[in-house]
Amino acid sequence: MDIQIGNYANFNYLWLVAAVVAVTVAAAVANRRAVARFATKNLTPFLFPASGRRRLVKLGLVSAALACLVMALVDVRWGKTWREVPQKGIEVMFLLDVSRSMLAEDATPNRLERAKQQIKDMVDEMAGDRVGLVVFAGDVRQKIPLTSHYNDFKRTLDEVGPHEVDRGGSRIGDAIQMASEAFLDKTADHKAIVIFTDGEDHESNPVDIATAAHKANGIRVFTVGLGDDTQGSRVPIQSSPRHRSYLTYNGEQIWSKMNGEVLKQIALKTDGAYIPAGTKQVDMASVYRKYVAQVNEQDFETARINSYIPRYQWFVGLALLLLLADALLSGSKRAVATPYRYAAATPDSDAPTNSTTRLYQHTHHAFKHTHAA
Repeated sequence: MDIQIGNYANFNYLWLVAAVVAVTVAAAVANRRAVARFATKNLTPFLFPASGRRRLVKLGLVSAALACLVMALVDVRWGKTWREVPQKGIEVMFLLDVSRSMLAEDATPNRLERAKQQIKDMVDEMAGDRVGLVVFAGDVRQKIPLTSHYNDFKRTLDEVGPHEVDRGGSRIGDAIQMASEAFLDKTADHKAIVIFTDGEDHESNPVDIATAAHKANGIRVFTVGLGDDTQGSRVPIQSSPRHRSYLTYNGEQIWSKMNGEVLKQIALKTDGAYIPAGTKQVDMASVYRKYVAQVNEQDFETARINSYIPRYQWFVGLALLLLLADALLSGSKRAVATPYRYAAATPDSDAPTNSTTRLYQHTHHAFKHTHAA
């Protein structure tokens, strides 16, 4: 049978059930020993009429009920059904700079890996939005078309790097142009571009291209600047435990700095926002909620999803039946216990004679004889 577990962590509650059973058994054993010290064997059934077997059955019922409730929390599912799910959200194209300057290590572990993690942090906040990926350096490539399959998106994102493009450089304008043409919905609004780069672009006119895209299609552009904007950082081209080298030009090492001015102008002209992440850790989930998520949503086509059927209500129902059986068993125990106590105190009862009843009969006979005299 094809089974899906919704929450494996809740299996840990079974340890709590086991602890309850262990404590109950230990208490029953201690109680039995206390009774043995207090009364002889022939008095025990009259003083404590509940049998050990009955207590064992009650413990089993309660333990099974608790286990069923744990299974309900675990959210066990089996069987599948097709259902229609309305889709609503925005279309977001992520533009990721994969030029060599993004390998600079002023951000940990480097600018490129920091950007990947920031993109994933934003995607984790999404619910229904479509996401796509364009990578760029000296040329541009659409790596992932717009999709709502976030796990596939993140797996592909992990694999991108400078090897994705053939030429060095950083043509942000060309990347914006490609992303603008990649949106599925050609109507105005509902679209956003988020750029992750160190901002080094001197030849593709990114501000003009972004402004034109905003005027024509309502695309809002959000920019995230990565890297140190004062001293900058060297760009490693080879790294090993024994040897480390850096990118050079005319025999001198190149120091890459973040150019935040270009990114700020792009955001300003397109009703977006500029996030100067620099070398700091930035809460990109909050950035998404505060800025990108404010873009007007649109209704997408309805998705047809083949999903597992929740079965938690079966386990809840079974737990209630077990608890009901426990309650009925407790009621029947009280009804049966009363005649035993009465039989032990009544001299004319048909119950087997013991030392207590004989003592009662002897005292009663002596009292009658004295009264008659």
